[in-house]
Amino acid sequence: MTKWRTLALATIGFNFSFLIWFSFAPFTGPMAEEFGLSMAEIGILASAAIWLAPFGRILTGWLSDRWGAPTVFAIVLAYVGVFSMASAFAESYGVFFVTRLIVATAGITFVIGIQHVSEWFDDENLGTAEGIYAGVGNAGAAGGALLLPRVFGEGWSGPLFESNWRAAFFYTGIVSILLAIVYYTIGEAAKSEQRRQATAKSATLKQWLHTATRYGTVVLALAYVMSFGLELSMNGWLATYYREGFDTDNLVLASTFAATFSVAAGLLRPFGGYVSDLLARKEKNILPVFTGRYREQWTFVSLWFIVLAMIGMTLAGLSGQVMLAVAAGFVVGMGCAFAEGAIFAQVPAMFPNSSGSVAGVVGGVGTVGGIVYPLVYAAPVMPDLHTGYAVVAATMLPIVLLCAWVFQPHVAERATEDGFVASSGGRTVAGEPSDD
Repeated sequence: MTKWRTLALATIGFNFSFLIWFSFAPFTGPMAEEFGLSMAEIGILASAAIWLAPFGRILTGWLSDRWGAPTVFAIVLAYVGVFSMASAFAESYGVFFVTRLIVATAGITFVIGIQHVSEWFDDENLGTAEGIYAGVGNAGAAGGALLLPRVFGEGWSGPLFESNWRAAFFYTGIVSILLAIVYYTIGEAAKSEQRRQATAKSATLKQWLHTATRYGTVVLALAYVMSFGLELSMNGWLATYYREGFDTDNLVLASTFAATFSVAAGLLRPFGGYVSDLLARKEKNILPVFTGRYREQWTFVSLWFIVLAMIGMTLAGLSGQVMLAVAAGFVVGMGCAFAEGAIFAQVPAMFPNSSGSVAGVVGGVGTVGGIVYPLVYAAPVMPDLHTGYAVVAATMLPIVLLCAWVFQPHVAERATEDGFVASSGGRTVAGEPSDD
């Protein structure tokens, strides 16, 4: 393996993981009809796709450091494939819900790939490489929205299933198992045995607790709530939003509209990582208030972009113009892409020997947005399906303010050492200087 082959392998694995993760989204209409689901219950289903991700990402991030990415990635792809196939045969909504809940853990592969890529790339290109991995990988949601309803259309009649969504879940499960075999067979954990051992040695419970509670880890995790968590929520919701909010019964058209968001959120993510790398290499300040903290400056700008774009999403929806709402969704996707690329340019650069563990915390906590935000969008108290986006934007402001505090140069320079609990370096109070 070379670093570029490793990047390609991880990207393909995560792209398909994202596709199978949100493979339910294009079929919410026929599934709701078959199981008799209300709009609120569809919102719960979209939220449930994220329920196991926080713990799963935290665990697999640490396991990837400990045992190597190829082994962990293959295990996840294999069991996800089995349960995806099982969900295709579910006759009761309870069985269907549980099996899809397990399939939704495909999303935990994100931190495995982040760790894998970081074990092969050096700091100067790390943000770009992670951006390519995560961006093209995230675009799997768009691939699912564009591909699945076309391949498994409303008139589907196959050898095993008469329902298009059942066929989609069965055959994507088979592909997942095959991909697990490929990943385990050709993947290599790190570019050198020395690097592999250094990472494995740092993967202790004590070290995990230390890094998980540093200011840098915590603030990036919360920033990921309002970027990647938002992306997850939109991936699971937008097809329903465009169908119900603008009175269209065309499943393919609504899914295509939703895919424009996923394309922006996925394929533009490498740009977010590239800008972070570029500013760090050239030592260029774009926000003098955070002088010298080049990666932090770009992250902060991207987070504000998301807040403003979400307000724009509500205004576009209230206009009643569906194409304006689709364009606004694309802009929100851009903001997610820029912020996510920026955040995961920072993670491995800040914690080079614990990238899996920190990525697990950031990625795991970040998925909380995907659980909570769909419940806001579909909340009965909302006057319409458009207002929820502005409400979510308001909840993001405290996170942006916390980032502003941590990104200050005198705080940021110790963000990997100072934290919210005592550090292993002799601190007894969060933020106090150590004795060493």
